Amino acid sequence: MKTSFLRRLWVTFSAFVVGFYSSTLNRFAFKGAEHIPRSGGVLIVSNHISAYETIFLPWAIIRHHPLQMVWAPAKEELFEKPFQRLLYSTWGAFPVKRRRDIKAAVVLEELLQDQKVMLFPEGTRHRDGRLGKGNRGVGKIIYDTRPTVIPTALTGFNRWKFPGFGQDATAIFGAPLDFSDLYALDNCKETHVLIVERVMNAIGELLKREGAYVGEA
Repeated sequence: MKTSFLRRLWVTFSAFVVGFYSSTLNRFAFKGAEHIPRSGGVLIVSNHISAYETIFLPWAIIRHHPLQMVWAPAKEELFEKPFQRLLYSTWGAFPVKRRRDIKAAVVLEELLQDQKVMLFPEGTRHRDGRLGKGNRGVGKIIYDTRPTVIPTALTGFNRWKFPGFGQDATAIFGAPLDFSDLYALDNCKETHVLIVERVMNAIGELLKREGAYVGEA
């Protein structure tokens, strides 16, 4: 998918503004960003502990890959007001219905051919920091599109207050996951579950390595 230079410039500028707040006025740090490929379809899958992650996580990515987009599905309620719809859309967010959304699935498949997309497989936030189960639909997306999958662990954002200063948070990007053994299996519910379980286990291992694992939801 081609995106205009002006739009990519706007997204990069916005990310650096967000970065000034999150990493200068606060202490949002990154680890393992070298694992994120510069090109190709990339799916960044993360735990979900705050409503603000969709704003701050792109900064951690775009800082290392400026003038690129980071796309993200978002609940359709965020697009009801014209200004919010315009703002979120220019940043790379697109609406998804709560129930099965075929149109959004098609958009995701197209994006993952050559773009960076972030997803939160749990589908709901866990402000206590516990790790929930991944949605089987994420496993199907991975099976169908075969992107480079980067497990990502976020810590600290569930304790942030806005506006706030000197607050700590971290994004830990893991090495790309290997699903070659699972891709050899049938395209079915059971395979999709195994894929998303591998994703969530990888996120859990990153949290444990960081000393931030507090159990399952």
